[in-house]
Amino acid sequence: MSPLSHSILQDRPEAGRRLVELLQNYAHRSDVILLALPRGGVPVAYEVAMALGLCLDLMLVRKLGVPSRPEYAMGAIASGGVLIRNEEALRFHPISKAEFDTVVARESQELLRREQVYRGSRAPLELKDQVVILIDDGLATGASMKAAIQAVRVQAPSRIVVAVPVAPVETAEALRREVDELVCPLYPDWFTSIGHWYVDFSQTSDREVIDLLQRAWQHEASASQR
Repeated sequence: MSPLSHSILQDRPEAGRRLVELLQNYAHRSDVILLALPRGGVPVAYEVAMALGLCLDLMLVRKLGVPSRPEYAMGAIASGGVLIRNEEALRFHPISKAEFDTVVARESQELLRREQVYRGSRAPLELKDQVVILIDDGLATGASMKAAIQAVRVQAPSRIVVAVPVAPVETAEALRREVDELVCPLYPDWFTSIGHWYVDFSQTSDREVIDLLQRAWQHEASASQR
């Protein structure tokens, strides 16, 4: 691992193209599935899916933000009832069980809403014995990705890979022990936030997520008919 402090990502599509270079070994393989963490992970994963000819789907995860600092994860939830607690965050920001449960309930509702809006009637892909590559637009505490990893692992994939454009070294090293491979082109010497390492880190909309997924799924359907 060679930390880089000088590299800046233009936007999420460019971040995806950075990952393409590092994921060539998985190109055009029928046993590989890309799972994007919405919303910001979808534009990143879309670039990878299109360039490498891979199936794209979603791993629905919601960060559980500390009430006084919503951007700071005290845990995360994922599809299938997975819940991860960030014990370090909870030591620094003690909150009551009632407050924690309130955040979980709110984020669970949002997770369900996104599941219905993004996927509609489309069933999730079968992950058993597949190589699963989890993609987001970056890592901070890693809580959301840990929840995603746990949600994937219970489905018995053959291999779990995490691919992100930028991450702090400490978070990456902790996650590396939980997966088969971690791919990341940018490890800043100092890390304040994911957005700091993007020129354009504007919020990804529901509409953009839906549009990219539909385009990826249409491309996949066309390719299967050739």
